[in-house]
Amino acid sequence: MSDQFPSSSDDLGSLQASIQRLTEKLALVTTAVQKLATDRVQLEEKIEDAQKRIQHILSRLPEQTDGRQMNLLGESSAPEPEDGNEPTTH
Repeated sequence: MSDQFPSSSDDLGSLQASIQRLTEKLALVTTAVQKLATDRVQLEEKIEDAQKRIQHILSRLPEQTDGRQMNLLGESSAPEPEDGNEPTTH
């Protein structure tokens, strides 16, 4: 029956080495998963912030019935001519 369960020190040492390698790999995988979870939370926060900025910009758009254009950046600019013609310099 001792043939079914080898108990030589070489086999035991090999098994211990394999367990050690697997333990180290498992630690690396665990660290990587934790980093991915952290990165995901950060990306979700960035997406939420971007959605808020987009919503803010969209809320500043003029109504569909308003034919005027609005400067979304808030910079002052010269008013557009009412007749739709570009101003001439000659």
